[in-house]
Amino acid sequence: MAAATLSAKKAVVLFHALSDETRLELLNRLKDGEHCVCELTDAMNAAQSRLSFHLKVLKDAGLVEDRREGRWMYYSLSSRAMEELEDLVNSLKKAAKSDGSAGRCC
Repeated sequence: MAAATLSAKKAVVLFHALSDETRLELLNRLKDGEHCVCELTDAMNAAQSRLSFHLKVLKDAGLVEDRREGRWMYYSLSSRAMEELEDLVNSLKKAAKSDGSAGRCC
């Protein structure tokens, strides 16, 4: 999804999901690849229920994907969501570099 078509509502959901330290840490840990929720709870020294809440927020925002294997859930970054974020940030960077005087009234 290109930045131009990324709705304000979707951007709000994405940035809300990114606005929490625990969720950012989860994303950071998933940079290395897929992890079982049990690995994440051990690595972050956190209760599974707490991490499950944060993983749900990330999943609902489309930032992570999950799959079940037996009784465990495995999580990974969503490449599509990362591309959407990259497009959005690039469009903001482009706007910041352009001449901002065009929108001024005075």
